[in-house]
Amino acid sequence: MDEISNGMAASAIEGARWRKSAYSNPSGNCVEVTPLPDGGVAVRNSRHPGGPALIYSQAEMAAFILGAKNGDFDDLAF
Repeated sequence: MDEISNGMAASAIEGARWRKSAYSNPSGNCVEVTPLPDGGVAVRNSRHPGGPALIYSQAEMAAFILGAKNGDFDDLAF
């Protein structure tokens, strides 16, 4: 497998099993994630499946998820 790097084409991540939240918008405006072999997570826009993937470490994703659970981003909900 080629090296996985931030901004690479999401379609180039071999073996990716993309998934989205059950709360996702039915019109397809979703964020999708896939686990990476090193424990990190890749994130892509479901409307552009071959577009760039944002790559986060396991620690970065854990911090984000904990923050979301704690309400740190509630002011961003419309």
